Amino acid sequence: QVQLVESGGGLVQAGGSLRLSCAASGRADRSYSMGWFRQAPGKEREFVSALNWSGSRTSYAESVEGRFTISRDDAKNTVYLQMNSLRPEDTAVYYCARGRYSTVKITAGNYDLWGQGTQVTVSS
Repeated sequence: QVQLVESGGGLVQAGGSLRLSCAASGRADRSYSMGWFRQAPGKEREFVSALNWSGSRTSYAESVEGRFTISRDDAKNTVYLQMNSLRPEDTAVYYCARGRYSTVKITAGNYDLWGQGTQVTVSS
């Protein structure tokens, strides 16, 4: 069974950067898209970014466009979320997720496997 484990979260000052990692514990038996979502206290989980299995297509929420970059390293079986110019409103638990298909999706219902999340806190 494939499991996803996020890491790289922490406390950072506004304007700083963090890189989140999502490591898969096993090899998938088919191609999947991958996505990042986040959930702040009292709010619904929201889409952040996604990429297709080949890495040729990406999608970003408007709130992070130009600041965050999603990527993957096939050799390490890991997906990354590089977060630059962080703002206090980026504070949330960040989750990586595996899509049901290889194409990019932006809604949570299109993902069938989730990590446990990693906390990102941005101080003002």
